[in-house]
Amino acid sequence: MKLRVYWLASICLGIGLACAPLQAQDGETLYRTHCAICHETDGGSSAPGREQLRQMSPEQILAALGRGVMSSQGAERSRAEQRVLAEYLSGKPFGVEPVNPIPQSAFCDSSASPFQNSLAGPAWNGWGVEVTNTRFQPGAAAGISPDDVPRLQLKWAFGFPGATSASAQPVVLGGRVYVGSWVGDLYSLDAKTGCIHWMVETESGVRSAVSIGRTSGGGLAVYFGDLAANVYALDAETGKQLWKVKVDDYPLARVTGSPTLHDGRLYVPVSSREESRVGNSRYSCCRFRGSMVALDAATGRQIWKTYTIPQPRQTQKNRIGTQIWGPSGVAVWVSPTLDLKRNVLYVGTGNHYSPPSTSTSDSIIAFDMDTGAIRWVRQIIENDIWSSGCRQPDPDPAVCPDTDAPDFDFPASPILVELQDGREMLIASQKSGLIYALDPDQEGKTIWELRVAKGGTQGGILFGSAADGENVYAAISDFARLTGRVPNPDAGGGIVAVSLGSGQKLWHTPPPGCGDRRPCSPAQAAAITVIPGVVFSGSVDGHLRAYSTQDGAILWDYDTVREFTAVNGVQAKGGSLNNGGPAVAGGMLFTNSGYSHHSGVIAGNVLLAFSAE
Repeated sequence: MKLRVYWLASICLGIGLACAPLQAQDGETLYRTHCAICHETDGGSSAPGREQLRQMSPEQILAALGRGVMSSQGAERSRAEQRVLAEYLSGKPFGVEPVNPIPQSAFCDSSASPFQNSLAGPAWNGWGVEVTNTRFQPGAAAGISPDDVPRLQLKWAFGFPGATSASAQPVVLGGRVYVGSWVGDLYSLDAKTGCIHWMVETESGVRSAVSIGRTSGGGLAVYFGDLAANVYALDAETGKQLWKVKVDDYPLARVTGSPTLHDGRLYVPVSSREESRVGNSRYSCCRFRGSMVALDAATGRQIWKTYTIPQPRQTQKNRIGTQIWGPSGVAVWVSPTLDLKRNVLYVGTGNHYSPPSTSTSDSIIAFDMDTGAIRWVRQIIENDIWSSGCRQPDPDPAVCPDTDAPDFDFPASPILVELQDGREMLIASQKSGLIYALDPDQEGKTIWELRVAKGGTQGGILFGSAADGENVYAAISDFARLTGRVPNPDAGGGIVAVSLGSGQKLWHTPPPGCGDRRPCSPAQAAAITVIPGVVFSGSVDGHLRAYSTQDGAILWDYDTVREFTAVNGVQAKGGSLNNGGPAVAGGMLFTNSGYSHHSGVIAGNVLLAFSAE
């Protein structure tokens, strides 16, 4: 079943934009991958069976996925995937076309700034500004000084229709903001006004940042991945698709880390959602294996693909007789960090989902950029075999042999830094709450390590630290719950500064606290951003704060948990800040707000733009 072309195509054609929707997977594949394990249980689940679902209309199923009893499952699927599933499960087509949630007035008119076909000028390109993933923006490119920060005011807000999370890292180049959404759209917005230059519907949700580079024809292309393991190249000016390839055929594979572009090659990390399936004993866990892929940026042709573990094989059966496979997992969640001097790229890896363990989980791995060969592996924690099944009161040893397995992934990109004395080191921040300084010339030998947080399955340090050449700054998650899904308002949060040269903690600023807000968590899980003199960090409680790099004093605090009048006419609300961090370029700061996944507490769907007034 193919995705039907609906309101977006008519809008785009009407105003001369190239933004036709892209095809989603067929309904049968989506159902078998994401739904069947609960809906085909022979009476063992409260989920309705296929016959019951066929009695429903596609509109009813779509409503359940979007805002009803299945909204948490629906939040993992893009708008395109939800529609395909609704028609497949009901066996009926939609009776009417969906209402356009974005008015034509939201699109840019002739008065908007023209496209700049240049990589020069203030920009935040990719996950970490540079291929070294420092997340440091120099003062001239930032256009915001410490004196400007207290005067930051909201300039505009943009709402993502149908979304309950807004967390992809914004990218800024040539006066435009490129940003994806969990419901499966990529937008090119005007940085000054927030009007839409173009939008493209993707097959699945977009969690990663885009990378922008020059094409062989002289134009600029936007490269990114989605949550169905597709990678796209679009014309940066028009949104026209240049190519689209699938980098992994495993049904639960996805691209969550941002691809990194350099010298005509796109380096793509591959992760998966499989470890969340293991709580169901009927699931035959697990056969996903993480990988790194290099693509030709001009065509999408695969140059090399290197897996992080060997091919899984049948091992044992669990308590109810379900066949178990292993080794599995060791996903690459992060944007790769490039070391052009050594011709190496570095990534951090995740845990195993099932036994046996290998030497590559919870590791920093160095890959040869030309061939994909693994140069070296520095494993930080051994035997970390963890999945959602380990949360159960009596976990099955077939998939969870060690109930103390910590789930200490590396969900943050390594940072390659050069100190003032010329020394180079890799900074690796982990969910364990430790920061490691590793020697890239001695196969990741530890130079120093420092504990800055308690650590846990939700971090520790989660989505990213930042470094300015003198210090590394780390936001502390340490997210915790009281009972069930109720977050602990007194656990987690804060930010620290550590000297790169000595590994000594310089200062620590605790979280201001949740006050009377409930539900609430002060955890600071989102990636952070540093400019000269200032560190920006978002919190699960919905606050975006600016800290002095000198002593950690809070310079500015903006509460995003409110309703906004969005420039695109969509009902918009802020919430938890998580995953991607602020982008600062050209005198403006951009951040997403709202998160309903995992450690998310407050749902939301808004992109916010600030400038000093």
